[in-house]
Amino acid sequence: MNINGKEISLKRKDELKIKINQLKEQGKRIPKLVVVLVGDNQASQTYVRNKEKACTYVGMLSEVIRLEASICEEELIDVIENLNKDENVDGILVQLPLPQHIHEEKILDLIDPAKDVDGFHPSNVAKLLLGQNGLVPCTPQGMMVLLDEINYDLTGKEVVVVGRSNIVGKPVALLCLHKNATVTIAHSRTANLKEVCQRADVLIAAIGQAKFFNHEYIKPGAVVLDVGMDRDENNKLCGDVDFDDVKDIASYITPVPGGVGPMTIAMLLENTLQAYQQREG
Repeated sequence: MNINGKEISLKRKDELKIKINQLKEQGKRIPKLVVVLVGDNQASQTYVRNKEKACTYVGMLSEVIRLEASICEEELIDVIENLNKDENVDGILVQLPLPQHIHEEKILDLIDPAKDVDGFHPSNVAKLLLGQNGLVPCTPQGMMVLLDEINYDLTGKEVVVVGRSNIVGKPVALLCLHKNATVTIAHSRTANLKEVCQRADVLIAAIGQAKFFNHEYIKPGAVVLDVGMDRDENNKLCGDVDFDDVKDIASYITPVPGGVGPMTIAMLLENTLQAYQQREG
């Protein structure tokens, strides 16, 4: 059965819209998200437009600061520091990738952890590791919501995460651990990867290789969450999982597009509201 991330994302945004309207009716300040976009990367431009549309839909304030790719690191640092000080800004997101002459890690570490709606700041990473309340990376959090929506209890289940990135693989593994799952993080150098995946009650595919996982990797009845955003031999958008080959074996599976992807923006907006609530007390 397909897990309809687009539908679930819309449901979450509609719930957010109600909360934002309540703030307006109470005469309170409205949460604001600021996205910093450096350069003219076309994929980044598309992502940012989608974030703007989502903010407009729920009634949240948004601003995009567009900067030339030639901007020096010091100038970008000044932009971030000014946003940190701005009391009307609740969420700061620096759209990646940044130009090569700018150190991404340095810039991300400068963002006020309380406004770090991507959940990438070391302070928020540490809180996630310790099981404390912080801002959680959006894509992993979105996957947890998808599992909740199908009433899937991770307690005692075996989860295999294929991919060890700081953005998806590692944080989603921690979130699953917090839900009492037994978690294996696999990667390109994992021996007997196919056998490891076949043990999974929940397989999370996040390696960036189009249609890598076919039916031979899937335990019958498993839940398959596909994080991949790839292009197939016909340049058609697809995931890391060969959807047509796997869909009849898995009990639940996320399609690409329309699965995990839409949840990321919904979680970004929820993180912005959470940051607002924590700052407003």
